[in-house]
Amino acid sequence: MILLSHPTGNRNVRALLTGLEQAGKLASFQTTLAVQQANRWYFSLVPQALKQQLLRRSYDLPEATIALRPLRELVRLMAPKLRANFLVTHESGWASVDSVYQDLDRHVANQLKSQFNLQRDSIKHQISGVYCYEDAALQTFRTAKEIGLKCFYDLPIAYWETSQQLLHHEVERFPEWKRTLAGIRNSPTKLERKTAELALADVVICPSKFVYNSLPATIRQSKKSIVAEFGSPIHQIHSQKSQNPKLPLRVLFVGSMSQRKGLADLFTAMKLLHRPDVELVVMGSPVVEMDFYHQQLSSFIYEPTRPHQAVLKLMQSCDVFVLPSIVEGRALVQQEAMSCGLPLIVTPNAGGEDLIEEGRTGFLVPIRSPEKIAEKIAWFADHRDRLAEMGQLAREKAAQVTWETYCQKILGVIGMVL
Repeated sequence: MILLSHPTGNRNVRALLTGLEQAGKLASFQTTLAVQQANRWYFSLVPQALKQQLLRRSYDLPEATIALRPLRELVRLMAPKLRANFLVTHESGWASVDSVYQDLDRHVANQLKSQFNLQRDSIKHQISGVYCYEDAALQTFRTAKEIGLKCFYDLPIAYWETSQQLLHHEVERFPEWKRTLAGIRNSPTKLERKTAELALADVVICPSKFVYNSLPATIRQSKKSIVAEFGSPIHQIHSQKSQNPKLPLRVLFVGSMSQRKGLADLFTAMKLLHRPDVELVVMGSPVVEMDFYHQQLSSFIYEPTRPHQAVLKLMQSCDVFVLPSIVEGRALVQQEAMSCGLPLIVTPNAGGEDLIEEGRTGFLVPIRSPEKIAEKIAWFADHRDRLAEMGQLAREKAAQVTWETYCQKILGVIGMVL
């Protein structure tokens, strides 16, 4: 039986929870917030604008399986709206992302220790392993090791040493984009935690070959490490794209507006391209003031973030999806776009190398290659007659990558180790 801990419960966490529960292997899910029928008491504490966010924190699990630690996460969500940003200051704020993660980690470790002290002879029959995620695993793993439990470590993005090397190089390439690179501001203490977490893991689960290859060679040689690719969403979508070749080719970027996602390279590619029959649509969250982005490229169309169904509608209005990421784990937005019928132009570092059948579902380009990005965008603009076929091939490819397979890979390694 597995105790799984994650502060926010994203899509891949939900998929694994479902897989563990269906396999009869989920002992408990430890998280910050979950909106179940029995615990909606804190709805009265939050502004209306946050209630929709909280409703997304529901899980198709027995309520007795879920254990909560809500306070810091509630404060983190409310602080910006209450103009209390000091509470969420990077790393140091009482309700910063790091504080939320570490608080849950300590809490889970204490719960494990208490349970072990009370039920010393039976705890291993109830829990045989803990499954934790980067930045929220250290104390839980230390306690698990003391008790004799196996530690499964999910690394959702490239290992920090690789990330730091790549991002610091970006500062040299595009110094004006340095402000968009939050990852380079991580303290030595935070990085040491990451190293210690990985050292304690018995098994490492990576979402892509890129993340797997970012692990130190000694870790890959000494620990069981696997790649379990995220599954694709299932959409019953009918394309709304116009096939009028007189309209501009609509190239879409979706994500945080930073150079970690390769946005500076995409802007450079558009300047190299300089074609009136191509328009760039950027949907995402600015990490600096919007004026900065318009100074870098004046001609792009900005679309703010929006509910998921509206994102899908925007995708359907575009022709090609581009994500030239420098550091990633496995960007699920690639599979979202493919499910909407968009072929891809992506880097291996975006984590979806397996999604690309060259010239069929899209194109793979090297990182730091605006010229190659421009070349592939130009190819699509010059071969508009291929868009429908490639869009259909992209849909079919995305449909082959399922959450069931993702869960089977992880359940397989859990069964092998326990």
